[in-house]
Amino acid sequence: MIPNFFIDRPIFAWVIAIIICFGGTLALRNLPVAQYPAVAPPGLTISLNYPGASAQIVEESAVALIEQEMNGIENLQYMESSSEVGTGSITLTFKPGTDLNYASVEAQNRIKRVEARLPDDVRRLGVTVLKSARNFVTFLSLISPDNSLSAIDLGNYVAANLLEPLRRVPGVGEALLFGTEYSMRIWLQPDKLFSYKISPSEITKAVRAQNVQIASGELGQLPQAPDQTLNAVITLQGKLKSPEEFGNIILRTNVDGSTLRLHDVATIELAAQSYARSARVDGKNDAGIAIRLSPGANAISTVKNVNEKMAELAQFFPKGKIDWLNPYDTAKFVAISIREVAISLLEAVILVFLVMYLFMGNFRATLIPTIVVPIALFGGILGLYALDYSINVLTLFAMVLAIGIVVDDAIVVVENVERLMTTEHLSPRDATRKAMGQITSAVIAITLVLSAVFLPMTFFGGSTGAIYRQFAVTLVLTMGFSALMAITLTPALCATLLRPHTEQNTLIGAGFLEKFNQFFNRTTTRYVSSVSRILKKTSPYLVAYLLIIAVTLALFIRLPNSFLPEEDQGSFVTIVQLPPGATTNRTLQVLKEVEDYYMQQPEVAHVVGVLGFSFAGSGQNAGIAFITLKDWNLRTGKDSSAQALVRKANMAFFRIKQAMVFAINPPPIPELAAAGGFDFRLQDRSGVGREKLLEARNMALGIASQNTHLIGVRPEGQEPAPQLYLDVDRTKTETLGISMSDLNETIQSALGVAYINDFILQGRVLRVQMQANADTRKTVDSILQLPIRNNKGEMVMLSELVRPRWIVASPRLDRYNGLPAMKISGGAAPGRSSGEAISAMEDIATKLPNGLGFEWSGIAFEEKLAGAEAPLLFAVSLLAVFLCLAALYESWSIPFAVMLVVPLGIFGAVLAVSFRGLPNDVYFKVGLIAIIGLSAKNAILIIEFARTLQDEGMDLIDATLEACRLRFRPILMTSIAFIAGVFPLILSTGAGAESRHAIGTGVIGGMFTATLLAVFFVPIFFVVVRRIFKGKSLPKKESTHA
Repeated sequence: MIPNFFIDRPIFAWVIAIIICFGGTLALRNLPVAQYPAVAPPGLTISLNYPGASAQIVEESAVALIEQEMNGIENLQYMESSSEVGTGSITLTFKPGTDLNYASVEAQNRIKRVEARLPDDVRRLGVTVLKSARNFVTFLSLISPDNSLSAIDLGNYVAANLLEPLRRVPGVGEALLFGTEYSMRIWLQPDKLFSYKISPSEITKAVRAQNVQIASGELGQLPQAPDQTLNAVITLQGKLKSPEEFGNIILRTNVDGSTLRLHDVATIELAAQSYARSARVDGKNDAGIAIRLSPGANAISTVKNVNEKMAELAQFFPKGKIDWLNPYDTAKFVAISIREVAISLLEAVILVFLVMYLFMGNFRATLIPTIVVPIALFGGILGLYALDYSINVLTLFAMVLAIGIVVDDAIVVVENVERLMTTEHLSPRDATRKAMGQITSAVIAITLVLSAVFLPMTFFGGSTGAIYRQFAVTLVLTMGFSALMAITLTPALCATLLRPHTEQNTLIGAGFLEKFNQFFNRTTTRYVSSVSRILKKTSPYLVAYLLIIAVTLALFIRLPNSFLPEEDQGSFVTIVQLPPGATTNRTLQVLKEVEDYYMQQPEVAHVVGVLGFSFAGSGQNAGIAFITLKDWNLRTGKDSSAQALVRKANMAFFRIKQAMVFAINPPPIPELAAAGGFDFRLQDRSGVGREKLLEARNMALGIASQNTHLIGVRPEGQEPAPQLYLDVDRTKTETLGISMSDLNETIQSALGVAYINDFILQGRVLRVQMQANADTRKTVDSILQLPIRNNKGEMVMLSELVRPRWIVASPRLDRYNGLPAMKISGGAAPGRSSGEAISAMEDIATKLPNGLGFEWSGIAFEEKLAGAEAPLLFAVSLLAVFLCLAALYESWSIPFAVMLVVPLGIFGAVLAVSFRGLPNDVYFKVGLIAIIGLSAKNAILIIEFARTLQDEGMDLIDATLEACRLRFRPILMTSIAFIAGVFPLILSTGAGAESRHAIGTGVIGGMFTATLLAVFFVPIFFVVVRRIFKGKSLPKKESTHA
């Protein structure tokens, strides 16, 4: 037998243990650290630019074409798109496990197929395909301490010197500039155009002709004359470099020899390429760099590398003119939450040691399980490295639970050895041999049953499948190494470390330990007497068992559903949305109010504000603020948590009437969504049109505002805004000698932004852009005064060609899975779960007009998927345990006696989370799976002994009572040790505490009842089952009782 081999060769057992520890230590140094594994489904973002185009034009001419081409791409889970003024994006979300490199190539190939049908400007500016995470992991700010540089100067410095090095940092998927670089701006003056009778299209042609770089050849270029003796490159003036050079571009020469130059009709300056976005930090202008992760990248190491790269680049900043700071860093939460779980792990080891010492009263006996625990954990870490997993919250949670399970195996061995040494006065070596003969099968049975519980979790897909998988694999690996230690190192340690028992050297120590053991012995006697009485009349207790099941079902049904607990991540965002048509100046005033409010809060460390951008959509009326809070140690009160500050801020912002301002706590897994709460997509499925879709959305918002389960329900995106529609009189236009192409080009050049070509500045290629001056775009009348040159050289005012009228249209158009859609976001009201919020929205959807449908996206999509998979997961786990037990016991009936104890554990878990007001989330489901195995473990310890004793000829009742007497102590010891190991989780505070509470509460509650009730009910189940199903005896083996 394997244990006997290692009892005789303890050094061999130590060598195996040392190799495991050494390998685990090396693996630990190289394992990446993350908050969660890669649970978010992989995605691609396709982006395009169409300067000056309305949302409708962007959608119809570009986005819809690309979207149609993407339909049917392999492994596509869902697709969403948005079209805004001048820009469009399509986000493809794939099924977990999809190779993004392959998907990216396939997407680019499909774009190539449709590229010829896209507008010229879209093709020239390019359609990009990005592989990056949805959310920003960190935000860097460049400031000018002496205020000598403007935000545009800082933005250009970032674009020229920082963006490319940062994009090359491993793990960075995208570095987005919240600011702008330089551009050569040509500001047309319409009155000068009119007086000089020149059109914007002529200016464009002149700039393109004179701002050009050509290959001018060589002097003496091959083939050359036989007598050629000199070779030299011929150069001409190439790209222009300064505003003065551009101002001297000749537009026209007159017969009198005079020339018309560009500076005669326009103002030329080095200015911003785009005025759409700007950033602020703590109320001051800056240039911001938002960093997104690449798929699968590690947040902690990426942010660390980004900060190191910035520190390296900062050495070359102009002294005193430029400085940088990192005001928004989400990786801090990841690092601190990981550290907190690691502390809980250490606390668990200490508490388990104290519990074991209390029960055993023998330091040497206690030392053995304490030695085994780290070895099993190192083995688990080695397995994680081999499987390319990471150290994350889930794997650490699994290790915390594993401590209790790992200790169980060692305790079962040590306690049995100690009992035999005490009762039969055997030497440690002989006692170990006999003990291992009795319990090796029980140790293997427990390991196989627990593995059978968790292994089915590894086969589930989706984001929840990734969570289950990391948890289950860690537990199974650690339990496997624990079982290996239980039959190798533990017996070797028992045989060498333990000392023979004498009258003065028994389990009963001195003082408190002696009193405790005397109390425990009396308790054991009373326990066996109670079980004896119960077994004489089992019917009332079976009725009580059925009542427990009924109560469990009632409580379980009432538990609110959720995906993951909402955490205080040390930061949150605030969305600023002004009414349609609001200008940047108005948005800036509101953003300043928001910044001022947060800067007055003692819990706030930094505020990063961005104008022109938010998760709800871009535009002059949009803004966002990223709020970073002070360290968790400085915010210990309940009113200082991120959730409390979000609620407080929303109350304060309610008084801001000129804008919709709301703070949002980020989602538990940022990769799944940009903001917290649900993501509900209302779709037009029968072509009723966007107006009807808008009416239905407003109806849904109205109903939701009255629903007590919901809070903060709001539309995402831009509201319909006033638009100036220029109705062109095509007949009159042609009659006056103006072609439609000239008219369109003039309007685009003057009112939009015409990208002409490029110029060189400090070695960088930058854009040359043309646009009418701001006064031209100030009023409707000023726009109508725009001159257009006809084919006779005469100037015609735009007012003669078009009729202006105001219309209402959306500046942002969304689609979901190829259908026109509108996004509604919101969350669960205080005291309600996300599952209840989802149910409430689905109920609201049934009250909307026909022809409209809905779909879920982001976290809500994953939550629905998790809820659908949970029943199957529990069923498969229960079936796996039953089949495993049937194979071990060669019986179809005995597994029933073990399985009947499972509801007792579930009862405690449901009762505990109900008492603490926690929902039925992924962590609770993981805990329930663990409880199934742990409940079965306690039953196995009794039934294994009882069946063996019965097979040796003992009466059924006597065998059961003897098994109860022998296994009562190890069951309580292992269960209390397990509860002590998990206990730090439910008391934890700080970063990630909500997750630790979620998993710890259910597991402790379940283990408590699975122990307290099971020690009485397992004998009932075994006796009842054996009376009904006689079964067959196993071959007789060595006696197992004292």
